[in-house]
Amino acid sequence: MTLPKLAILDDYQNISPSHFAHLTSRIDISYFPETLDPSDPAQHAALITRLEPFDVILAMRERTPFPATTLSLLPNLKLLLTTGTRNLALDIQYCASRGIPVAGTAGRPPGVHSTVQHTWALILALARHVARDDAAVKRGEWQGSLGMTLAGKTLGVLGLGKLGAQVGRIAVLAFDMQVTAWSSNLTQEKADEQASGLGLPAGSFRVVASKEEFFRGADVVSVHNVLSERSRGIVGEGELAVMKASALLVNTSRGPLVDEKALLEAANLGRIRGVALDVFDPEPLPVDSPWRTTGWGRDGRSEVLLTPHMGYGDEQIHGWYGEVAENLERWLNGEELKTRMN
Repeated sequence: MTLPKLAILDDYQNISPSHFAHLTSRIDISYFPETLDPSDPAQHAALITRLEPFDVILAMRERTPFPATTLSLLPNLKLLLTTGTRNLALDIQYCASRGIPVAGTAGRPPGVHSTVQHTWALILALARHVARDDAAVKRGEWQGSLGMTLAGKTLGVLGLGKLGAQVGRIAVLAFDMQVTAWSSNLTQEKADEQASGLGLPAGSFRVVASKEEFFRGADVVSVHNVLSERSRGIVGEGELAVMKASALLVNTSRGPLVDEKALLEAANLGRIRGVALDVFDPEPLPVDSPWRTTGWGRDGRSEVLLTPHMGYGDEQIHGWYGEVAENLERWLNGEELKTRMN
């Protein structure tokens, strides 16, 4: 009997195999750790060729998007799995129209979210020149610059959802910072509700009247918007132009929220003090990207700190793969899936 086929995508660190080992007698598993970008026509064609034979596909978060234009070319697909509680890169409605179930994984355990922890790791490392000073000491050098004191400074949170609010709470309680917030539909009432839910008094997160005022006043801007067509490029040339020369910009949300061309220009000209990025467009970041190849922090350029989209990347990934394996086994047994998305 021919076994059904499973494609596991974009597992950069080879974490998944141990979680699926007990199913290898029931399903033929192939691993594809190298991401193909479907926005590139040649890579999209290669993606279709790669995935056309498979009955089941497991997407790691949003690394490979699956719009209808891709899904329609996969006639053998019977089940689409993903890690996480949601994946905006999957066309759930199209899958429903074809009778393809889509299932994710449960939420994270309570506590400070991994992305929030990573955001603060980047803020502190950039403010205190951790990466630059580490490299200097290892070269045999000593002190070369002064760190930025956060106490009394203003953290601007762009997008005051669950993650943005947690980042703001830490700013208030741990660093005695002022916190401002802005998004197109944010009101002070909503901001006070977020603060209250985190045990902070009303007014802890101050909503500013305009986007320009938000960027002009912040010493640190942390980006936490959900990516949509409306929010794409929400940080552009105009926003960067009004930021303080001493300010830091940190993005742990999605790369396309920030206009990359405008940010590269601002960083090359040293218009802001520092940039920390955990997210890019596309991902993985191309080897020849100027983010990798430019001599940042020298000759008047901004200091730049880069991490490879690790905001969510903690031990919970093992838990996600375990949940997906359980769902896959349920599907093989003809049982109801958990965490259905459609």
